[in-house]
Formats: sequence, structure tokens, C-alpha cells
Amino acid sequence: MLSLFGALDMASRSMQAQMTAVTVAGQNLANVNTTGYTRQTVDIQTSPDLTTTIGTEGTGAAAVAIQQAVNQLLNGQIQNQQTSSGYWTAQQSALQSAETSLNEFLNGTGAASSSTTGNTTTDTGLSGQLSSLFNAFQAVATSPTSIPARQALVSAAQTLATSFNQANSQLNATSSALNTSLTQNVSDANTLLTGIATLNKQISTAQFSGGTANDLLDEREQDLEKLSNLTNIQTSAGTNGAVDVSIGGQMLVSDNQVMDTLQTYAASGSGQLLVQTATGGVPLTLTGGAMQGTIDARDGELATLQSNLNTLASTLITQVNGVNSSGYNLNGTNGTSFFNGTGAADIAVNSALASNPSLVQASGSATASGDNSIALQLAKLATTTQTGLNNLTFGDSYASTVAALGTALQTANTQTVNQTAVGNMLATQRSSTSGVNIDEEMTNLMSFQRAYEASAQFVSTINQMMQTVNSMKN
Repeated sequence: MLSLFGALDMASRSMQAQMTAVTVAGQNLANVNTTGYTRQTVDIQTSPDLTTTIGTEGTGAAAVAIQQAVNQLLNGQIQNQQTSSGYWTAQQSALQSAETSLNEFLNGTGAASSSTTGNTTTDTGLSGQLSSLFNAFQAVATSPTSIPARQALVSAAQTLATSFNQANSQLNATSSALNTSLTQNVSDANTLLTGIATLNKQISTAQFSGGTANDLLDEREQDLEKLSNLTNIQTSAGTNGAVDVSIGGQMLVSDNQVMDTLQTYAASGSGQLLVQTATGGVPLTLTGGAMQGTIDARDGELATLQSNLNTLASTLITQVNGVNSSGYNLNGTNGTSFFNGTGAADIAVNSALASNPSLVQASGSATASGDNSIALQLAKLATTTQTGLNNLTFGDSYASTVAALGTALQTANTQTVNQTAVGNMLATQRSSTSGVNIDEEMTNLMSFQRAYEASAQFVSTINQMMQTVNSMKN
């Protein structure tokens, strides 16, 4: 049977256990709005029993551990969701930049929209300017000796050429910006890898000595989720609570050591940046996250878009100059090309035409200034299918290019919305398990307070009994 001092010790341990529970409840309440905080609970267990002549006798309870209400399955699902979210957000941002480069505003069906005509492309974009060019050729055919008509033609051609130049330049700038973004993502990932290794060391030290590192575990989980947003990671349990991290099959963090980091390198041929290990120089095959989303958008839709625009401009230069070469100007001479350049980057109207529109070679005869046969042939190019454009007309080829971009952007928009919804759902599920509920914590706080008060009353009772014993002795 417990002595009075044994009973007093039992009451003391009970007060300590309830005080610990009150402190943990206060910690939960203090962090109710802290991002990434995981609710903590106190594990209170009964103390070892004593065997007496009348049976086993309890010795009270003690707080043995402070645990996290964590669901590792949900954490893994959230990391995977972050990888998908990072990928599609990067895709969306890159494709929106490409949309701006074309001066086309794409609707939800994957095609560009026009506020006035309902066509698949905007009047202010390249499609409208292509139409203006061929309409201007038709106007010259209608009035082959009209200088104003020729001036309008040159102006329409200059506007189109400038738009090609600007679109190409802006797409180059977008590609360069994506390389910069990739480099920044790699730097951020390296910082996170270093942080995870440092936290592994702190967590291992705490757990090796028998303690807990709940707040450090929360911080590390946040870093893992941020890293997952950048790229797909593989994790495995290390020693003493550490976590090992691999990317693309390469171990980068093992326990408290950073085994390797990431760096960008220029891929042979394209010169575009990719990702490899810094020390080993091993090219990494990434499967998700913002890094791969950036790479796929840059080398996929944007590269295809730029190639298609260049092919469109190159074919336009070749076909217009080919027809124009057999024509004559108002002076009965020829030899003046209509376009200079080889593609979207350098297409330009011959400067001689800009300063003297009478040099436009619209006539098929050197002696008949009113002849319009060449101008008509140039105008008919608007409806002529081109082998170099997959047997599409200029307008249809451009519309197809824009539609492909629109479809890709629509997919990215849809996936981004879906991933946001999935992320919110998972966050809600985790919050229901690991989040702090103010009402629940307040109820717990009152319960622990009452238990503490009862234990204090037990101490008071034992104290009175000890005083009684002392009085009897005296």
C-alpha cells in the first residue's frame, strides 16, 4: 500500500501531467493560425502498479510523450499534389506569355476570339494583318496605277512584317525568361535541400537524446512540400527521424549530409537550359514540378509556336517574292523584291518600295502600266494552299497554330483549376486531422484545468492527513 509520501508523490506527478497537458493546449491555441503547424497531444499513461497483499494498487499517471496528430499518408499525397500543381502553374504562366506575344486572346474553347467578328483570331493579330495584306494586293489589282493603293499595300506589308518581328522577339524573350525562371528554381531547390539536411541533423540530435522535435518536423515538412512544388522528389526514412531525398533517381540528401546539389546546363544543339547534378554532372529526368513544367512549355508549345511562325513568314517571303519577280513596276522595270529577310526574325519590306511605292511590281507587262495580272496572282495567294504549310493557306496555317496554343492553354488552365481544388480538399482533410480546433482545445484546456485542481485538492488532503499524523505523535 502506498504510504502518505507515496500518495503525495502520485498527486505531484498528476499535477505535472495535467500542467504539461495545459501547456500543450496553450501551444496549440497559440499556433492556431501558423501555416504548417501540426496539432500536438500529450500521451498520459498510468504509472507502474504496486503489488500489495490486497492486490495491485495504482500509482497514478505521468506524461510520457508529446506527439503530433500527423497523417503521413496525407502528407505524401500533398507532396504529390504540389508536384502536379507546380507543373501546371508553370505551364500556364509560360503559355499566357506566348499568348501575349501573339497579341491574341484565347477563349475557353482553345481558339483565339474576336470581339467583333467571331473569328478564331483577333483583328489586331497576325491573322487580321495577313488578310489586310492580301486585301491590299487586291486593291492594287483593282486600281493598278493608283499610288495611294500602292502606299496602302506597302503600309499593310510593313505592319505585318513588324508584327512578325515583334512576335519572334517576344517569344525569344519569353524563352529567355523561362531559362531564368528555371535557374531560380534550381537555386531555390538547393536552398531547400540544405535546409532539409540541417533540420535532419537537429531532429536526429533531439530524438537520439530521447526528446521530441515536433516544431522542427513541421518545418521540414513545409520544406519538403516546397521542394515538391519545384520538382518530383522521392523520400525515404533515414536514421533517428531523418529523411533522405532523391531527385531523378539521384540521392541528394542522406541523413544530415547534402550529397549533391542541382545546376543548370546548356543542352547541346538547342542551347536551352536543362538540369543536372552539380558535382556528378548527371543529367536528370524530371517528371513534374515547376522545373519540368517550365522545360516542357519552353521546348514544347513555345518552340513549336516559334517554328511555325518562322515557317509561315519564310513561306510568305518565298511565295510573294516568287510571284513578284516576274512583274513590272509603273516605270516598266523590275528586279525589286517585295520582301527582304528569311523568316519571322528579319522579314521586312524592301526599303525601295517604302520610299517609292510606284516600284511595286503589279503588272505582267513592261509596256502596259495598267496591267494587273501580277497583283491578282499575289491577291490569290490568300486562298492558295502551300506545301510548306502542310497544304494549308496562310490564314488557315496561322489559325491552326493559334488553335494549338489555345488548346494547350485551355488544358493548362483546366489542370491548374483542378489541382487547386485537389489541394484545397487535401488541405481540409489534413486540417481535420492535424489542424487546431479552437473549441476542442478550449474544452481540453478546461478538462486539464479541472484535473489539475482535483490533483491539487488531493495534495491538500494528503497534507492534512500528514499534519494529523504529526499531531498524534506529538
